[in-house]
Amino acid sequence: GFSCILDNKQHINHCTTMGNHEKNKSKNSLDIMLTAENLDDRIKEFWPKNGPPNQEINKYIKKYSKEKIVIKCGGRVLLDPILFDNFIKDVVTLKKLGLTPLLIHGGGLGIKKKLDESNIKSNFIMGLRVTDEKMIKVVEDVMVEFNKEIVKALEKESCKAKSITVRENNVIYVRQKSKELGFVGSPNRIDDKLIKNFIDKDFIPVIAPVGVDEKKQTYNINADTAAGALAISLKSRRLLLMTDVEGVCDENNKLISEINSVEAEKLIYNQTIHGGMIPKIRTCINAVNNDVRGVVIIDGRKPHSILF
Repeated sequence: GFSCILDNKQHINHCTTMGNHEKNKSKNSLDIMLTAENLDDRIKEFWPKNGPPNQEINKYIKKYSKEKIVIKCGGRVLLDPILFDNFIKDVVTLKKLGLTPLLIHGGGLGIKKKLDESNIKSNFIMGLRVTDEKMIKVVEDVMVEFNKEIVKALEKESCKAKSITVRENNVIYVRQKSKELGFVGSPNRIDDKLIKNFIDKDFIPVIAPVGVDEKKQTYNINADTAAGALAISLKSRRLLLMTDVEGVCDENNKLISEINSVEAEKLIYNQTIHGGMIPKIRTCINAVNNDVRGVVIIDGRKPHSILF
């Protein structure tokens, strides 16, 4: 299960994680590094057997071969070894088929665990963690740890990956979101050049959702918000937000498969959308309003959810 957020002008015939059928398909045929025969062989070799037919996959890979795909992973995927291992293999599959995935990871559950151990209580405002001086140190440590783990796991699968945190290769610059949230940042600049440089050298960028302000102070950033800012700044065609729930539900708890930004704002206003889903939806609305063509919220607990 997943939800697509569409802007008011967008129409989608049907929706899969690999791609939305946009009405106005790009006319320029993409020059593919992989030859057609080569691509077919690779699909047979790497793509899960229970997925869509090869022909369909082939079409999507050609369509997205020059595009950046921003994937936000978080929740149980980072803590459950089986889910984590499957997720890493799926990212490697995308890379081996000639696509350009970028990963941005959360760490909320890991942060909660660390704070609980230290008896530090968390408060949330509109789904965002109020972060004080003690907490920001914990957040930074947890994020760096998760980041290294993801990079190591990708390298183990013979995939080059580059660690991007506030301690090395920082790319996110922020301003304070609000006084009451403390050290919670709102991205106001992304260093695209550094990210593109890593992509050109065939690395998968693995980005922690922390950034610095002009005084070099570290700020916690909601991972969905950070993923949206990256997708917009890099002019990414796809933004996939992994979560621990099926997607966005209506007042009757029924999964909504497509929603536009006006409907989404109404659901936030009447509190049908609440807690951690608010920053996700706000990210989606902001992304589609800033030319990210396909934004999907996916259930990271389901096998191969980033593939199909």
